[in-house]
Amino acid sequence: MKFAKNATVVLVHGAWADGSSWGTVINGVAEQGLGVICAPLPLTTLNDDIAAVRRVVARIEGPVLLVAHAYAGAVIAGVDDPKVKGLVYITALAPDEGETTVEVFTRTAPHPDAPQMAPDENGFIWMPHIAIGKAFAQNASDEEKVRLEATQRPINVACILEKVAPPSWKTKPVWFLIAKEDRMILEETQRFMAERMRATIKTIPADHIPSLTMPKPVIDLVVEAATSTLAE
Repeated sequence: MKFAKNATVVLVHGAWADGSSWGTVINGVAEQGLGVICAPLPLTTLNDDIAAVRRVVARIEGPVLLVAHAYAGAVIAGVDDPKVKGLVYITALAPDEGETTVEVFTRTAPHPDAPQMAPDENGFIWMPHIAIGKAFAQNASDEEKVRLEATQRPINVACILEKVAPPSWKTKPVWFLIAKEDRMILEETQRFMAERMRATIKTIPADHIPSLTMPKPVIDLVVEAATSTLAE
């Protein structure tokens, strides 16, 4: 497959993570001849995070495919740059217009191993130590769990309480990877959002971080979406 000049995949991390959470997905996508950028989110407000991705997209000269994990699904839907040709959701959250991220996140009862979390005195929510191995990435290696905890970046509660504007998934092609063993965003919730978006859906037996614990299906779906939207 030959992609358009400067065609780029922008990987957007979720809460409690940074660009390293995409692991070998970065290399796997780049090996297909696509540009790859990990957009850093400040995780301070939803609007701040949307603005951060917009700045990344503005620097890219060619067409763009946005790929989101978890919370970042709400972020990429707010990036209205015409260079964005499609959206990929990796077990990600997709609130509709007027909804908040926390509303879709809590639409069903939590998994028994899901952590109970509350903001600290500065409004930031941290992932508890025990939750890394029980809910956030239960299928990760011990070494990966250590790295995930060491590199975690807290999310401000303001991010998940802002109502979203009309999301771009209503007007752009969308792909959704459902992780059946996700204990943070349950399969039922993922499927509800994916079907509401009329996304192309793939389902795998993965935990909340398939980019680390089951990267090949993630790479395959991103390349499939890029082939459909970024081809020359």
